[in-house]
Amino acid sequence: MLIPHDTRIALDTVVDLVNTVPEGERSDGIGDVGSLYGFAERHRISGVGELGPRDLRAVRDVRARFAEIFAAPDTRTAATLVNRLVASAGTTPQLSDHDGYDWHVHYFAPDASLSDHLAADCGMALAFIIVAGERERLRRCEAPDCRHAFVDLSRNRSRRYCSSRTCGNRLHVAAYRARRKEAAG
Repeated sequence: MLIPHDTRIALDTVVDLVNTVPEGERSDGIGDVGSLYGFAERHRISGVGELGPRDLRAVRDVRARFAEIFAAPDTRTAATLVNRLVASAGTTPQLSDHDGYDWHVHYFAPDASLSDHLAADCGMALAFIIVAGERERLRRCEAPDCRHAFVDLSRNRSRRYCSSRTCGNRLHVAAYRARRKEAAG
């Protein structure tokens, strides 16, 4: 599956945003305005401007809407949720070549709020996944103690864990130890 650079960045951003509160957990990775600034800086989101409590609430709302998309039971439901999210952001597609990136499309209006920026750009990235017939690539980690969101970009759509180095390895080691213990009697 060929994914343009800007779409890949938006997919990474939406996954990181959803994972600021992994499914079933209470801790919040964007618990205050300072951590929201940090999130925007890590993802090199341009034109953020001054952020306040209203922005924090709005981004948390967008995050919850993205989590619903990852949890959607079927493509029609996911598409409906993406359509609502993108429409709420007041999209204004425009070409941009900022910060050393080649030409790409921004879907948010100039001077959009951070939440509208995320809803528009990340929502459109998810829309492209759905249009490509690849919604099943939007997944949650199968490790029972994790449940992070991720986009499976493996060639054969076989990825089961958010990270093979952490969750995947931990579960494989546990299964190996259980087999050895059973074999030892």
